[in-house]
Amino acid sequence: MATTVNPYLIFNGKCEEAFLFYKSVFGGEFPYIGKFKDAPAEEGDEALSEEDSNRIMHVSLPVGNTILMGSDSHPKFGEVGFGDNFSVSINTESTDEADRIFNGLSAGGKVEMPMNKTFWGAYFGMFKDKFGINWMVNFDENEPNQ
Repeated sequence: MATTVNPYLIFNGKCEEAFLFYKSVFGGEFPYIGKFKDAPAEEGDEALSEEDSNRIMHVSLPVGNTILMGSDSHPKFGEVGFGDNFSVSINTESTDEADRIFNGLSAGGKVEMPMNKTFWGAYFGMFKDKFGINWMVNFDENEPNQ
């Protein structure tokens, strides 16, 4: 498996609608689609409304050699605006490579989520680089890149 770069689109509650539309155009199937209600609650978090709990936490759709990925904004972080509604997602071949890329690209930027093991089984982190571009770095040794 080689390092891959994929677009990650972020919506304000329209992710499922958008990805069903993209699927109707590109075809294929969603290898994964999860909602915020599927995630374990973090200590101190308020319970989500039914509408917010049904927002998409993550979806992926293979398109050729690329995987189009997306989610809805999480209600505790508010709505996303133009320019913050996408990230570049990097899927790596190892935790060392993930750390190298994360540390290199995040230098001088703002770390949103440090690299760490996640409840979904990946080693993952997010940041905005010094040029204002949002990045996600992911390593998952047990699953194909999604």
